[in-house]
Amino acid sequence: EVQLVESGGGLVQAGGSLRLSCATSGFTFNNYAIGWFRQAPGKEREGISCISSREGITYYADSVKGRFTISSDNAKKTVYLQMNGLKAEDTAVYYCAAPSFYVSCRSVLTQNKNYWGQGTQVTVSS
Repeated sequence: EVQLVESGGGLVQAGGSLRLSCATSGFTFNNYAIGWFRQAPGKEREGISCISSREGITYYADSVKGRFTISSDNAKKTVYLQMNGLKAEDTAVYYCAAPSFYVSCRSVLTQNKNYWGQGTQVTVSS
């Protein structure tokens, strides 16, 4: 059974930092890209970053580029999202996702056939 479990969310002041974790199980971690998404109240879900060991790439949406860093620990089968310089507009529920079949890193962020975690709330106070 594929499982993804996010952690690390919380309340932080603007300009602060958080590190989110996505612990995975149930699939061959190295073979699949993992994506991070977020959804703010009243807004559509946004794909913000992905990482693929198979392709050797990472990707960031413009909204987070230069502030967020995605990384992975293959031994722990865990993907991290280091978030620095947080802004009030980063407030959202953050999800990680893995595809149900192999697709490219960018495709994980645009397709809907993913396995999803339960999400972790990030609140940035201004």
